[in-house]
Amino acid sequence: MNRYELGVVIKPDLEEEVFRAELEKVTGLVTRFGGVIEKVDEWGRRKLAYPIDKITDGVYTFITFNSPADAPSEIENRIRIMENVMRFLLVKLDE
Repeated sequence: MNRYELGVVIKPDLEEEVFRAELEKVTGLVTRFGGVIEKVDEWGRRKLAYPIDKITDGVYTFITFNSPADAPSEIENRIRIMENVMRFLLVKLDE
């Protein structure tokens, strides 16, 4: 099992319950592909470095988890097609 961190930027104009549903989908993907979530760190609404589709803010969340080596590619493929996720980055953490 390797340790990973997933950073997700979700659209800021969503209602709270829709935002929670999107975040639940992302964490569900991690557990679905054999990951064990260590920590979910919600940073909240932050200004983006540059506008994305004329949106200047985003809601940042970082998820630290352990999973098998083949899980990150599957998670990335599923997150890539999520409509309300503006950007994401999945990195392997050093031991």
